[in-house]
Amino acid sequence: QVQLVESGGGLVQAGGSLRLSCVASGRTVSGYTMGWFRQAPGKEREFVAQITRNSDRTYYSDSVKGRFTISRDNAKNTEYLQMTSLKPEDTAVYYCAASTRPGSGYDSWGQGTQVTVSS
Repeated sequence: QVQLVESGGGLVQAGGSLRLSCVASGRTVSGYTMGWFRQAPGKEREFVAQITRNSDRTYYSDSVKGRFTISRDNAKNTEYLQMTSLKPEDTAVYYCAASTRPGSGYDSWGQGTQVTVSS
């Protein structure tokens, strides 16, 4: 089983930047699709970004496209989410996730890191 731990969240002013990290342990994640999701208060968890195992393809929600960049370093068993031009509506708990079994969707999740963007 893989364990995921996010870090890098915090309080930032609108227009600012943050870089989230997600370190995996327990097994290598180099063979897995990885992603980021977020959940704002009173809302359902939503997809933010996804990266394939060898980083050849990335996908983003329309709300973050052009502002966020997902990346990974398989040698460090880590994925990242670089967030720029942050908006108050980006305020949420951000979760990293891994899809460890084909066809199963995301089945491993971190505990989340809070991102708060002030106006």
